[in-house]
Amino acid sequence: MPEYMSLVLFATVFAVLLLGFPVAFTLGGVSLIFGYFTFGMGFFQLLPLRIWGTMTNYVLIAVPLFVYMGMMFEKSGLAEELLETMAMLFGKMRGGLAISVIVVGAVLAASTGIVGATVVTMGLLSLPTMLKRGYSPELS
Repeated sequence: MPEYMSLVLFATVFAVLLLGFPVAFTLGGVSLIFGYFTFGMGFFQLLPLRIWGTMTNYVLIAVPLFVYMGMMFEKSGLAEELLETMAMLFGKMRGGLAISVIVVGAVLAASTGIVGATVVTMGLLSLPTMLKRGYSPELS
């Protein structure tokens, strides 16, 4: 039976979401129920330690700080100037701004090392500039 628990868990989450429950309550509630049935009461003794371990993880503090950095770049206009300067560098090529977004994203990804923060930051940085320059919203 334990080898099928992951399939049953996935099906239960899917069914509860289709019933209209909010995602946060569905994921938390189904996880607690399946944790109890799989591990017993020992699960609830280990749960606070896992939550504390996640809260004290210093790597995760970087994610909101990088998102904040992206917001500051975008609000100050520095991001637009950076992307337009890079677009001038690639200006003779078709899609120069899109290429510059990829280059800036690669540099930012290499410097941060956190994928989620890089994606959000690049979205904040590049979306207004690309829309203003006439790129389609799907591509932007």
